[in-house]
Amino acid sequence: QVRLVESGGGLVQAGGSLRLSCAASGRTFTNDAMAWFRQAPGKEREIVVGINWSGGSFTYLDAMKGRVTISRDNGKNTVDLQMNSLKPEDTAVYYCGVALNSGRYTLPPATKYDYWGRGTQVTVSS
Repeated sequence: QVRLVESGGGLVQAGGSLRLSCAASGRTFTNDAMAWFRQAPGKEREIVVGINWSGGSFTYLDAMKGRVTISRDNGKNTVDLQMNSLKPEDTAVYYCGVALNSGRYTLPPATKYDYWGRGTQVTVSS
């Protein structure tokens, strides 16, 4: 059974940085893309950035381009999200997601993601 566990969230001042981590288990994620999503209060969940098995990545969310870096350790089944220059509008629950069997070199759209963790709260104060 696929399990994703996020960690690293917290309270940070505007302009600060946070590093989130996602530990994945339950299968070999060789052919699976992984991504970080976020959901702010009263809004739908949106994809932030994704990464495939080969390390190719893409930042989907324009509001965070240039401020986030995703990385992946295939040996440890972990995916990290480094966020810099955080703004109050980045406040949200951040989720790790996986798109099963999406292919080693593919970055699928948000609709192809199958599982998410419970999320970790990120709060940015002004």
